[in-house]
Amino acid sequence: MHLDELQEVATQTQERCASYKHCLRICMAASCQSVGSEEVLNDLSTKVDELGRDDIQVKGVGCMGLCSAGPLVRADDGAGSQSVLYQQVSAADGEELFDSLGAEPVERLVCPTDVPFFTRQQKIVLENSGVIDPENIHDYIAASGYASLVRALTEMTPEMVLQEVRDSGLRGRGGGGYPAGLKWSTVAKSLEGQKYVVCNADEGDPGAFMDRAVLESDPHRVIEGMALAAYAVGANQGFIYIRAEYPLAVDRLRAAVRQATRLGLLGQHICETQFSFDVEIRLAAGAFVCGEETALMASIEGQRGQPRPRPPYPADEGLWNCPTLINNVETLANIPAIVRHGGEWFRAIGTEQSSGTKVFALAGSIKNTGLIEVPMGIALREIIEEIGGGIPNGHRFKAVQTGGPSGGCLPEEHLDMPVEYDTLIRAGSIMGSGGMIVMDDTSSMVDVARFFMEFCMTESCGKCIPCRAGTYQLHELLEKLGAGEGTAADLALLEDLCEVVKATSLCGLGQTAPNPVLSTLRYFRDEYLEKLQPDPLAVSAPGRES
Repeated sequence: MHLDELQEVATQTQERCASYKHCLRICMAASCQSVGSEEVLNDLSTKVDELGRDDIQVKGVGCMGLCSAGPLVRADDGAGSQSVLYQQVSAADGEELFDSLGAEPVERLVCPTDVPFFTRQQKIVLENSGVIDPENIHDYIAASGYASLVRALTEMTPEMVLQEVRDSGLRGRGGGGYPAGLKWSTVAKSLEGQKYVVCNADEGDPGAFMDRAVLESDPHRVIEGMALAAYAVGANQGFIYIRAEYPLAVDRLRAAVRQATRLGLLGQHICETQFSFDVEIRLAAGAFVCGEETALMASIEGQRGQPRPRPPYPADEGLWNCPTLINNVETLANIPAIVRHGGEWFRAIGTEQSSGTKVFALAGSIKNTGLIEVPMGIALREIIEEIGGGIPNGHRFKAVQTGGPSGGCLPEEHLDMPVEYDTLIRAGSIMGSGGMIVMDDTSSMVDVARFFMEFCMTESCGKCIPCRAGTYQLHELLEKLGAGEGTAADLALLEDLCEVVKATSLCGLGQTAPNPVLSTLRYFRDEYLEKLQPDPLAVSAPGRES
């Protein structure tokens, strides 16, 4: 498929959509489906057929962001002059929605869109989410989909694509923040004939759902990003490693791969060039440790998902000892826009050291739970109090955890801190993949640390002793302290053991498992001290009378 053919498909799709007088978009991401959006879609589709309204398009789309208000339905007219977002819609509301088309909105269902949750976002990765049908490749093409790939293959060299990624300053969105351009360059320089590109979709952090929502809402965007990466580094085979617990995302990815292959956008000699690229989907069994890249590769190869020492790094010796580029979902989803608009455009967003935007999953004690995308460098306070709507039910903010089990808990004094990689690390947390859990004044920080340590202990693969035994011992100490049975000696041992596990574990799971403990000790030590029992060994012996 050439650029003019792609444009023809886009034009035809756009004209077909414009022929409808009204369009009803229903969120069909997992969050809205869990509260009945499939019934809403079916009911609206049935009513259109019964009424013979061929001027109304009913379309299932991806995540609209405000998951706490689902099911969400957006009603647009064909001219684009009116757009109304409805919240908490049920199948019984269908008749009212139809009556409101071209008339006054159904006020009791209207979700205001002039609020910070919507106005303060800047969408790159999520630009198509909630707009296009994720199961229809023509919808993606109509939204400039695959144009970056076709243009790259027909007008750019691999080095030119690679340079755009370098110029963008994009850092890996999987948690470590490693410069994408540097990682890509390492793979590209290898003289090995066989190379691989891997999409890490093994999202396992509690409270995180960014990658799942992107794959459910815009799977072709990630596939296009993988193809561009493969072209830049000289790979011809890709793997998407995704959790089996994401059945909707898996189904939509499989459909997207089939559709792209059918249109010649995957497979042999894409765009009649020498570039060939195929994508396979591999299901993960739910092991958190397989988010670590060496464990992930072992799992793809059919081995037990356990990490190995590095170096060698995957960029030098990865899958089957061949150079392998591994990026997560969000990193790859940025690539089509970077190639389309240029690396300098992307670098102009965010901060000098952390360019672009970041997708976050807001969860916990916050009014607006859901998915957001904001420029790097935005203050935590703006995310929590304005975009997130603040703490509900009259409670006060206490802490926010970023980075999942590998991150830390930050108190109110850090709310004005800019959200960027290096600043978060200095504060005792990490960016992580984008989970952001907000806690109010009812939360016990000792219990929070114990919860995440239990998670890491359970998810440890057991290969190295510091992680296998250390996380168990840390959990035991936290259990003891949480029950009010610990002493000052136990608290000192907890801190010492955290440093040992962090310094000596084999992979990132063990190396970062102590972070929630260390950060809560740093900022909420008083909660630990309140639970301490007197240490009998610290009681002084009676003094000798003179």
